[in-house]
Amino acid sequence: MINHVQFPNLGIELTVNRVAFSIAGFDIYWYGILFTTAILTGAAIALHLGKKIGINDDHFIDVMMVGTICGIIGARAYYVIFSPYEYNTIWDVLNLRQGGIGIYGGLIAGAVSGWFACKWKKINFLDAADCVFTGFLFGQTFGRWANFMNQEAFGTNTDNLFAMISESTTRYLTRVAPDLARQGIIVDPNMPVHPTFLYESVWCAIGFVILFTHFKKRKFSGEMLCMSAAWYGFGRFFIEGLRTDSLATSGGLRTSQIVAVVTVVAAVLFIVYNYMKIKKSRRETANG
Repeated sequence: MINHVQFPNLGIELTVNRVAFSIAGFDIYWYGILFTTAILTGAAIALHLGKKIGINDDHFIDVMMVGTICGIIGARAYYVIFSPYEYNTIWDVLNLRQGGIGIYGGLIAGAVSGWFACKWKKINFLDAADCVFTGFLFGQTFGRWANFMNQEAFGTNTDNLFAMISESTTRYLTRVAPDLARQGIIVDPNMPVHPTFLYESVWCAIGFVILFTHFKKRKFSGEMLCMSAAWYGFGRFFIEGLRTDSLATSGGLRTSQIVAVVTVVAAVLFIVYNYMKIKKSRRETANG
């Protein structure tokens, strides 16, 4: 439960307890607290932006509740499907307290269910998605710190400024080093690693600032959805390449890298298409 985490090049040493507190003998983990914080803060940002473009609060909350529940199910299902680990019981599959979710699975399931919920509540899906996905980047800056508390989602060895090491990193790399070696990835369990959760947290924070600032200037419904998808996917592609706990691979790429490439390409094409459509409309109006 307890890790002694060091950032040797920063001269920082921390004692990290996965358990935040206990109630009647039931442990409450930091993972759950930070995961919940990510959802709530992201939803708060989405509601704030929704008000600015005239989305009914009550209806929007209903949509986000549906999307959140389905998103959590999708995130866990994505992880379980592509995980290299075996689950012996249904409880192992459902036990989120030990971590193990795939963000892309959550985003896909949340978006699909959100589309149906928007139809139900008569909300423009792309407008809602603009708000939600901007909020997602904000929430993810907190959500990735759940991985820090669990000492998971780290990368290969490094000696850069933010290099990190703990009992968990050493123990995990000792166990998986032979498997990684077969993939051509050589690690030394006793050396510091890339804190990839930190990289993604910072990347999402920067992306949020850019999108939040740009929101009032959006030129079409779905623009912020595409910008956030492209921003997150681009960063995730490179960050995922550093990790040692990626899900299934295909053709030398990890699952999340493949999804990231598809996401970025689709988002960029949608943005270019709509910008060209707007430019054509303005030209026709000017000539009209």
